[in-house]
Amino acid sequence: MDSRFLGIAELVEAPPVAVVVDVMRAFTVAAWAFAQGAEKIVLAESLDEALALKARHPDWVALKDGPPAPGFDTVNSPGRLRSIDLGGRTVVQKTTAGTVGALAVKEASLVLCASFVVAEATAQLLRTCESDSVTFVVTGDDGQADEDLACAQYIARRATEAETDAAEFLRRAAESRAAAELAEGVRQGVHPDDVALCLELDRFPFAMVATLEGSLMVLRPRAMPSLTDEDPV
Repeated sequence: MDSRFLGIAELVEAPPVAVVVDVMRAFTVAAWAFAQGAEKIVLAESLDEALALKARHPDWVALKDGPPAPGFDTVNSPGRLRSIDLGGRTVVQKTTAGTVGALAVKEASLVLCASFVVAEATAQLLRTCESDSVTFVVTGDDGQADEDLACAQYIARRATEAETDAAEFLRRAAESRAAAELAEGVRQGVHPDDVALCLELDRFPFAMVATLEGSLMVLRPRAMPSLTDEDPV
């Protein structure tokens, strides 16, 4: 499997298979939303679109980066989201990098959204699709975010090699600028457990697949049977 690692701005066309990585925090949050019972996640293009969707569907749960804001139910924090019951709900998510990256490759044949908490499930799904080429979209810091690059490289390695030690990849993520900013409170809308939750390897036994449903980019979980059998959520 040929793997490419690109920032959002480096994407010139939609690749056949794209894995969009945002560790801290969009796609850790998305995985927690599914673990809390969400049926699907709509990836909004803008804050205005997120608010418009919420206005049309008052029962949907809207979340964003940064501090709480009028019209939004919560923020892009796994530590905060894990206490919310989302059983059967639709979540609308708008973030600075992760959702932007997913929308940038919305025409791809297969779009996976990933972080460390769904790394093994994502790698398994890549193995089953048997694609010759996979583009990993490193969303943070204009493609330079080491937590996203480390996660992308780990998933790429796991997709082709049975034995891959995650320790070095997790260390890089733990020492990243994003981790420091979250830990030091530089970013707003942060829970004290956010960094630790973002560094939990294979917490959930599902991958996350984004597809166009009408005009909306919709993310849904896809359970990987072998993982589900071994370690149910």
